[in-house]
Amino acid sequence: MRRLRSPDGCEWDRAQTFETIAPYTIEEAYEVADAIARRDMPELNDELGDLLLQVVFHSRIAEEAGLFSFDDVVAAISDKMERRHPHIFGDASDGGHHQWESVKAAERRAKGASGVLDGVALGLPALKRAEKIQNRAARVGFDWPDVAGPRAKIEEELREVEAAADHDAREDELGDVLFATVNWARHLNIDPEQALRRATAKFEARFRAMENRADLASLSLEEQETLWQQVKQAVADRDPR
Repeated sequence: MRRLRSPDGCEWDRAQTFETIAPYTIEEAYEVADAIARRDMPELNDELGDLLLQVVFHSRIAEEAGLFSFDDVVAAISDKMERRHPHIFGDASDGGHHQWESVKAAERRAKGASGVLDGVALGLPALKRAEKIQNRAARVGFDWPDVAGPRAKIEEELREVEAAADHDAREDELGDVLFATVNWARHLNIDPEQALRRATAKFEARFRAMENRADLASLSLEEQETLWQQVKQAVADRDPR
């Protein structure tokens, strides 16, 4: 990377900044997750290299600006892992995940965070950020006592979508439906991001199977629905899960 960003290196690499590289960093992280979901280990090996390159790229940009180096990045995460596991690397007699969370909270306070919700990254996928926000609020007791609460909230929010007077109001109320759905998933101990990924993959597989059977554009909506049901049954016969 040092060679690529040198004066006689690659014009594209020299032109990049933290901001221009950030979207690629996010994309590479998703491609790692995709390889894991497909259990494609050779691809995972390749994608992890691409993700590591992003760390190297950001570190090199920072080093050129006199901010920090790749070695500093590695040292910082090593120190953090030791600090968050005093029961492993220190002399604490008890530990576990509850201690991890208390150490993280202390780190946030040291950085000037004063609120429970401070430090939840804005760049997270919307479902994941909603889940993290809800989990933070739950730590101080602001949460439904059982799964019935968020389930009822979804019904309430759906009625408000239907009663909305205009597009902006419907968008706002539909956001509330999604937020309530994340809350319900959390109470069911389901990762909403993963659940939606699986649902999308299932739809994609079924739709592609429909395309393999017919020219969809030539079918009526009723014929498409019939074909959809046939494909669903065929998939269910192959995989009863």
